[in-house]
Amino acid sequence: MSQEIESFSNGWAIDTVPSSDPHCSDNDYHPVFKAFLAGSFSGTFSTILFQPLDLVKTRLQNPTQNVVAAAAVNSRIQPGMITIFTNIVRQEHIAGLWRGMVPSVARCVPGVGLYFSSLHWLKAKTGKTRNQDLGAMEAVVLGVMARTMSGVALIPITVIKTRYESGVYKYNSLTDALKSIYKAEGLRGLSCGLGPTLARDAPFSGLYLMFYSQTKQAIPKEWLQTSTTASVVHFSCGIIAGIAASLVTNPADVLKTNMQLYPDKFPNAFSAALYIHQTYGVRGYFKGAVPRMLRRTLMAAMAWTVFEEITRSIGLK
Repeated sequence: MSQEIESFSNGWAIDTVPSSDPHCSDNDYHPVFKAFLAGSFSGTFSTILFQPLDLVKTRLQNPTQNVVAAAAVNSRIQPGMITIFTNIVRQEHIAGLWRGMVPSVARCVPGVGLYFSSLHWLKAKTGKTRNQDLGAMEAVVLGVMARTMSGVALIPITVIKTRYESGVYKYNSLTDALKSIYKAEGLRGLSCGLGPTLARDAPFSGLYLMFYSQTKQAIPKEWLQTSTTASVVHFSCGIIAGIAASLVTNPADVLKTNMQLYPDKFPNAFSAALYIHQTYGVRGYFKGAVPRMLRRTLMAAMAWTVFEEITRSIGLK
């Protein structure tokens, strides 16, 4: 692992243009740029690995999803995570679990990079040095601001990703999806669900960063001195932070999914919330909570662990 990180810090990810100049070093590149590359690198593996969980979550939140083996409760279709998973494999084969992989990568990889680089830039602007710990409220505010910046920039890809995964829309490519949505719905279609998306992602990132930083500060400092124990600590802190933040923000995720799948039916968050409450009750706001919690928790934990290792090796920490 240490060899891979070392090769990463000395290779294409940082020194994007090979040079034989002995005076060229990592310091020639802006810290924000290095944070972006490290974030994008850390997001790549987690995005690919946990895509099936995101797909199952989207299908669970789709109010018109046709599931043959779903259980009927009080005359309402209540498909479970295992039912959705089984039907995807049966109807679309194993490869179907990675449906929407291209828009997921197009959104998550630069999105994670933008988040980490924005966070690094914001910390610098607030006068925080590399080794200074964030306070609880500082972590919330910086996390919210960094996620808002990346969320607004990538909302069109978020819309396309959600529709790809739903099984309702059939697009041939990202370009085809972009053209189809713009032609039929204009810019409004490419930005639908922005409010719930930010209401989900911004608080998640703020709460996650707060739980993560506070948990890590409670750990003995000597545990973070070696790469082996540091990785375990970072991952464990990420798991704890992810579970707490995921549960709090799941209702906004349900609203976002419904608005992006059916913009004509749900033109605003209130109409989506009203429908969900009338149809499913309070439990409706937590549809897809288990696969989302698993994916967001594991993905964020892995991304932060890899990011911490990379930034430490290239001198950003």
